[in-house]
Amino acid sequence: MASFYDPSAHASGSGLSRRPASSERPRPPVTAPLHADIDPPPRPRPFLQSLALGLIVLLGCLQFFPATHFRDPSDPYRNWIPINYNRSQPIEQSTNPKASENEDHNAMRKQDKEVGRLDVFSSMDCLDLRVLAVLANSTLSNSRHPERIFFHFFVPENEDKKLSYYKLKVLLPHSNIQIIGLKEVKKKLMSPTLSEELLGPLLPEILPFVIPSVDSSVKKFLYVSPSTIIEGHVEEIFDIDLGTHAIAAAEDCGRRLGDYVNTDVLSAIQRTAAKTWVSNEPYDKDACLPDLNLLLLDARKLENNLTDAILWWTKVLDLKPQRVNDVSIATALAFYQRYAKLPFSWKLHESTSIGNKSEAKFLTFDGPTKVCSQDNDQQQRSNDGNIWNKYITPNFEAILSHEN
Repeated sequence: MASFYDPSAHASGSGLSRRPASSERPRPPVTAPLHADIDPPPRPRPFLQSLALGLIVLLGCLQFFPATHFRDPSDPYRNWIPINYNRSQPIEQSTNPKASENEDHNAMRKQDKEVGRLDVFSSMDCLDLRVLAVLANSTLSNSRHPERIFFHFFVPENEDKKLSYYKLKVLLPHSNIQIIGLKEVKKKLMSPTLSEELLGPLLPEILPFVIPSVDSSVKKFLYVSPSTIIEGHVEEIFDIDLGTHAIAAAEDCGRRLGDYVNTDVLSAIQRTAAKTWVSNEPYDKDACLPDLNLLLLDARKLENNLTDAILWWTKVLDLKPQRVNDVSIATALAFYQRYAKLPFSWKLHESTSIGNKSEAKFLTFDGPTKVCSQDNDQQQRSNDGNIWNKYITPNFEAILSHEN
């Protein structure tokens, strides 16, 4: 009897069985959810995002506005100065020229204050470093802001500028000092109409008024006679409003115009001379003379023919180039009724005649000084005073008085 092969029966007889295909792969064990070691960053609040975006847009819009301040490259303190756009406008756009002029003047004055540099000039025909040291140290000691003061000292041609500079810096190491030779000044001022022979004796007379030609960077500056002591705050002088004037000086009513020049001669000059610097009003013989030992000048207002006016008066009146008792009639006439008045306290006072409670802020030098003659002989002149001793010690006096 025939038999058939049954594979299923053979497989079952051998004990082997086939698993379903889906049950062949092992299932991964079920684990707990993973937690990160670092917490996720917090979500910013919506209103803060809007605020930040608004600030960015606002700062971007500010870039389209014009500049309002600038820095003067000549200012060592890099102060911010407001820009006055009215000064750059044409004159015909102003309906009130006088008001525009006042605005320009106020803007210039405000810029000068914000720059903060105080330039002080002085000159000596016979160099004595003790005198210059006392002048500088008294100015700095009584100043509210000594770091803002810059001294410019003119010295004779035969003097060593570097040696003078280093000697002064020994006494005043933190001061701002510049030493300028008068030979350099003469080179800049000489012209076909002003030779060296004529310029030499007249240079002390016109030097305060030609400083802008020597240093074009100065705007408002102070010119001080060297043999003086400043006991007041020099900032007070720079804060004085000059108005429309170019200079300011204290009045010396102890010296009258009629004491030095004949007013009849001045009247005759008025009738015959057609010069812009000759006063239209009669000259008053009792007019007080300006004290030229301390001058505040604004270089932007100085007239171009000012030097010519002083030289013209010197020639017409046949005056000597040297000052008589520190009085310059030519300069006084050139500025007759054309200068601002400094307070009386800034008039030069004798150091020996003031009291302890005196309001005098500008005194004469009361210490020993060097006197130079025309043959270059040098002598010592001593004054009986002790104010100068406050601003120089005996050791420094020995250093500054030594020739080498």
